[in-house]
Amino acid sequence: MGHPPLEFSDCYLDSPDFRERLKCYEQELERTNKFIKEVIKDGNALIAAIRGYSSAVQKFSQTLQSFQFDFIGDTLTDDEINIAESFKEFAELLHEVELERSMMVQNASDLLIKPLENFRKEQIGFTKERKKKFEKDGEKFYSMLDRHLHLSSKKKESQLQEADLQVDKERHNFFESSLEYVYQIQEVQESKKFSIVEPVLAFLHSLFTYNNLTVELTQDFLPYKQQLQLSLQNTRNHFSSTREELEDLKKRMKEAPLTCKLPGQPTIEGYLYTQEKWALGISWVKYYCQYEKEAKTLRMTPTDQKPGAKQGTLDLTLKSCVRRKTDSIDKRFCFDIETNERSGTITLQALSEANRRLWMEAMDGKEPIYHSPITKQEEMELNEVGFKFVRKCINAVETKGITTEGVYRTVGSNIQVQKLLNAFFDPKCPGDVDLQSGDWDIKTITSSLKFYLRNLSEPVMTYKLHKELVLAAKSENLDYRLGAIHALVYKLPDKNREMLELLIQHLVNVCEHSRENLMSPSNMGVIFGPTLMRAQEDTVAAMMNIKFQNIVVEILIEHFGKIYSGPPEDTTAPPVPPPRVAARRHKPITISKRPLRERPVFFGASVEESGGDCDGVPKPRSHGDKPVITRPPVRPPDPPCRTPVPPKLEQRPDLIAGTAEEMPSSVVASRTKFFETASRRTGSSSSPQGRIPSDDS
Repeated sequence: MGHPPLEFSDCYLDSPDFRERLKCYEQELERTNKFIKEVIKDGNALIAAIRGYSSAVQKFSQTLQSFQFDFIGDTLTDDEINIAESFKEFAELLHEVELERSMMVQNASDLLIKPLENFRKEQIGFTKERKKKFEKDGEKFYSMLDRHLHLSSKKKESQLQEADLQVDKERHNFFESSLEYVYQIQEVQESKKFSIVEPVLAFLHSLFTYNNLTVELTQDFLPYKQQLQLSLQNTRNHFSSTREELEDLKKRMKEAPLTCKLPGQPTIEGYLYTQEKWALGISWVKYYCQYEKEAKTLRMTPTDQKPGAKQGTLDLTLKSCVRRKTDSIDKRFCFDIETNERSGTITLQALSEANRRLWMEAMDGKEPIYHSPITKQEEMELNEVGFKFVRKCINAVETKGITTEGVYRTVGSNIQVQKLLNAFFDPKCPGDVDLQSGDWDIKTITSSLKFYLRNLSEPVMTYKLHKELVLAAKSENLDYRLGAIHALVYKLPDKNREMLELLIQHLVNVCEHSRENLMSPSNMGVIFGPTLMRAQEDTVAAMMNIKFQNIVVEILIEHFGKIYSGPPEDTTAPPVPPPRVAARRHKPITISKRPLRERPVFFGASVEESGGDCDGVPKPRSHGDKPVITRPPVRPPDPPCRTPVPPKLEQRPDLIAGTAEEMPSSVVASRTKFFETASRRTGSSSSPQGRIPSDDS
């Protein structure tokens, strides 16, 4: 409800109704004053909370900035480099956001608190001073008026006239005070409409402007976020693939530890106890021993050397080794050796009977006991029957299963796979199996093809070229990767190159149907990386290079036309790799000056984890008929920055999230421009592929 206006004429009359209306104005003024106090109090609390939040975010940003990833291996993939740099990118984004917030908070007090405090002190406070003067002058006037009315009419005329003048003077003073007070209290009531609302509006405008700038920063960060999501997915796939190989290596190590010896290491090594004769008796000293059979050298390093002792590593040349008889010494697992450097025999104690046998076998002891490692599975050959098998498998897949979802990722029954392989490679009638019949499903055929390729006596891409291919994939220069792999393909033996061409052409055909089968070149690289390439030695270091094997196969698929159009000009040696760059940094996030988008996309969505199956390959989850895990567009970096570049857009239809109508026009434009520039280059991505499981389901 509104208040009736206070007329200036009412100030002279000073009626009870006037006083009642004036009292309503005073109550409203007090309510306004109380409200301003609450706004100032809560505003200060809000500003303090924003400052505290900003300080916490800055601390969080500094923590992210200070952390540095360390990786296993001598070279990082492009995806791993992106991940290693990610925390710095996050810190930069948070710094930019908090810089804007700090500017907003610095002005918040001037925009909100000070204007309200000034209005309260200057306007409301001044009105209260006017009220005090009005009440004081009113009391003085009415007190004098009462005395004046009680004067006796018998007083002298001069006294009465003087009293009348005094009353008139006080009435005039009271009237002026009343006018000033009424004018002031009405002025405050009118001016509060804008004097209070304007500071709040300015504060909200500052807050909303900051939020809009945050949206702009988020939009600038969106392409990097999408590329990082892809790098995380690819790295997860690499991890799954490597983990499966490492688990297999761990299992074989448990069964026969010395069958997986690293190349270039001693023939045998481990802990031995040596009998040492001292002045006060005999003691057994623990050594870590390494023996090289070809040079017959034994290196003994003490492990529990006492402080101040001068004894160090011993390098001895072995002359003979003899097993110590059980009844000749009160210790078990002992054997004696003779060396050129020391006279007499040295008695050594192994850790167990089996360990003693290994040491004596390595040292050609007089009573050697040979053990046979785990028998190797029967190997297959790259011969005419093998070519016939591969061609039949390819024809069957392309005829009746090329659009099957997860083809080559889904694993068939182990029993059916063995049944097919035994039938096809039967020495009596090799190749006499019809894969087009309904007896064999697609899962069995694809699993049999992978099994055959994995169990060749030598992989399709040969042990000889393995290291060179991996080194090529490790290069940071994308053009060098393609050129080096192109040259190395033509260094393969003729039958290996023919088989590789046959397989890659088939994988290209499969990837062309990726909208239906969800098999992209990156997925194929993961499945066929360990299948077409493998290191000759079974080591953890070799397993860590599986991701680069996957990259090689992916490049072969994406650049099949160029690689198999003919050999490079100079096939004698791969191109010289360019010098490595110490670090690759992304362009810092900056505030965009363009107008705000109508449909902002907020940063914060995480990559949805993908499902998996028996083959170890994560499968993109789908919503409807569109895969969720996608390869998004990437912000093209400046020349000094190098980020992994995805393949052509038209070659990755299964990895494009949504349609053009569903995206902001700016994102579609940046995506189209990027893939036009990226079509001449390729990046790295892979996913895992595993062995055939041992279940018989």
